Amino acid sequence: MISDITFYPGLQKAIDDLGLEKPTPVQAAAIPPALEGKDLLVCAQTGSGKTFAFLIPIVQRLSTTEIENDSGTLALILTPTRELARQVFKQTEALIGSTPLHAVLLTGGDDFKYQRSLLRKNPEFVIATPGRLVELLDKGLVDLKKLKALVLDEADRMLDMGFSEDMLRISSECGTDRQTLMFSATLGHAGLDHLGSSLLKEPQTIDLTPLQADSQDIEHRILLADDRSHKEKLLAWVLNNVPFFRAMVFTNTRDNADRLGGLIRYHKHNAGVLHGEKEHSIRKNLMEQFSHGKMRVLVASDVAARGLDIKDVDLVINFDMPRRGDDYTHRVGRTGRAGNKGIAISLISPQEWDLMISIQRYLKLAMDRMHVKELAGTFNGPKKVKSSGKSVGSKKKKQTKKAAAKPAAKKKPAKRKSPASSNAPLLTGNETLKRKKDGLKPD
Repeated sequence: MISDITFYPGLQKAIDDLGLEKPTPVQAAAIPPALEGKDLLVCAQTGSGKTFAFLIPIVQRLSTTEIENDSGTLALILTPTRELARQVFKQTEALIGSTPLHAVLLTGGDDFKYQRSLLRKNPEFVIATPGRLVELLDKGLVDLKKLKALVLDEADRMLDMGFSEDMLRISSECGTDRQTLMFSATLGHAGLDHLGSSLLKEPQTIDLTPLQADSQDIEHRILLADDRSHKEKLLAWVLNNVPFFRAMVFTNTRDNADRLGGLIRYHKHNAGVLHGEKEHSIRKNLMEQFSHGKMRVLVASDVAARGLDIKDVDLVINFDMPRRGDDYTHRVGRTGRAGNKGIAISLISPQEWDLMISIQRYLKLAMDRMHVKELAGTFNGPKKVKSSGKSVGSKKKKQTKKAAAKPAAKKKPAKRKSPASSNAPLLTGNETLKRKKDGLKPD
């Protein structure tokens, strides 16, 4: 793989069996300094070969180091999602198959007793999600004092998911002489500098995936939609008319994902739904079906946008425009991998126009507009746009006219005063008439 490095025989056999003849850019840049024991901060996308970039040097170092039988965990790899943890675990097992090393997977969904039994075997490698590992630490089931290597895979995503305190807690339980390797999709993520300054010692920074870079293997397209109902019709049209082998549809919420899964199945496509509320066994079954082609469409929320390393996904549909450019990068990064071509289609409502423009400018992307004649809508973009491409907002003018004065209250008619002698007795009508007949004046 790297000609000037002599690997441990068991590791070299695994490298040959996996066909890793030529290193990817991230592997070529990260493996040599990692072998020297340096801390690294690496910016690389999912699908760039980053997993082997940190696994190979760790396996090499542990294989060539004398290890005590009761040494406990020597390498810890933290990932944001169960799916990514399973993939890293699978690749770890492939690399250590001909070495004396062992690995375990610790994620939510498995019984504590079962995971305790795994840890009693003193595996050198632990691949885990932060939440479950903290639970095991609280129960005193994990010993990280002799740790040699700590890997934070997709550290920016773990920050997004609220695992900052968990990562700091876990690192405080680790040996101080450890090597720390931090991988992120972007170096400009809020909170990453603070996390890095807390965990890394004089790190070497490797930036291989600038946010401005656009994969030439992905076609970025947009379809304008009037509203949600129009989007649903366009989604059905795309799945029925754009050729694909496997497709992923992304939404911003779990509820939308569930609803769209039913809609797509109604249109005769075998579809599954993946989000954080799905049980462990269901998620695992869905991924296996999708990976083996038994299911051609997978609807997912942003939690599943990262960590999915599935081959032959050639179509990505953003039913909801992602809220940030980084999320767009991770969504569309499911396609156009390893030199294969892919298409990313985003459905844009009037409320999402400015967000789409912001993402285009942030990532320096060109998104081509598609037209579906039979589903033409009324929204063709803003009538007026700024130089940036965003719509010109219509601000309400403040009222300048003074409020009309209230009409003057009508004066109540004055009450007629009683006769001069207010003490005079009142006469009835009959008495007055009688006095007139008698020639007398009324009192």
